[in-house]
Amino acid sequence: MSRTGQERNVLVHPPADPGAGLVGVEAAPADPGAGPAPRITASQAPAHPEADAWGTDPYANALRNGHGPLFLRRTDGWLLPLDVERWCSGADAADLSALRRCEGPVLDIGCGPGRLVAALAARGHRALGIDVSEAAVARTVRLGGYALRRSVFDPLPGEGRWGTVLLADGNIGIGGDPDRLLRRAAELLAPGGLLIAETVPHDLDERVRVRLDDGRAPEKGAAAGLFPWARLGSCALLGYARPHGLRAEGQWEADGRAFVALRRSRSVRPPNHSADSRNSAAVVSSQFPRNTSGDSPLAGS
Repeated sequence: MSRTGQERNVLVHPPADPGAGLVGVEAAPADPGAGPAPRITASQAPAHPEADAWGTDPYANALRNGHGPLFLRRTDGWLLPLDVERWCSGADAADLSALRRCEGPVLDIGCGPGRLVAALAARGHRALGIDVSEAAVARTVRLGGYALRRSVFDPLPGEGRWGTVLLADGNIGIGGDPDRLLRRAAELLAPGGLLIAETVPHDLDERVRVRLDDGRAPEKGAAAGLFPWARLGSCALLGYARPHGLRAEGQWEADGRAFVALRRSRSVRPPNHSADSRNSAAVVSSQFPRNTSGDSPLAGS
């Protein structure tokens, strides 16, 4: 978000979703090659506590520079280093261990600077990244990926029709409420779809309040910019997932990082969709680049 409150335009590749609450979305042509990508004005960030934090200068500057230092600082002063340099690099062997398991169209929640979206596109997947950070979305687009500036808890294109949902790089912590986040992930997946989540490589179930810290004193005091966050080990994740029809399909470690794959039950009733949501899915289907393999961009479409 602009710190002055003035509007700035962020070029976002389609698929865009004119009916789901973003400001200033211009309808894109049915043929993606027939005109420019839609512009989404960034005068309003998504209305969630973490949106303001991840839209601030420390994170944007780190993405612009391609490295930290950048940390999540708990209220007790403990620091969790954020691996910005890895996020801004290409997908590594651990990333690929997860991406190889992806099925169908993929939604990358908290896509950051877009390395996974770009790697998925290179592997032939139709992938969309979402992130509350304007800088992250812009960088994803520069890599040639598709991205929207939106929170996972906002209305999203293709709800209930994604083949795979990704929660990598600690994004299981989004919102500080794993139960709510996993319920939302299950809503986004098609019946039988796959959730791939990265966890901490030890037993942990932690909910805390944190702020972004680049090593400089906060301008508005230590309490400014606090937002809820969570950290989970695989065992805790599985416990939160079961009530939402998500069952373990696999667990593995790669280069010291831990992952869990969970399959959404095929018998779970899909969420009710409004007319706007149905129209949104149609927009997504029409605005992904044409797939010469004949695969549908969204599961079940």
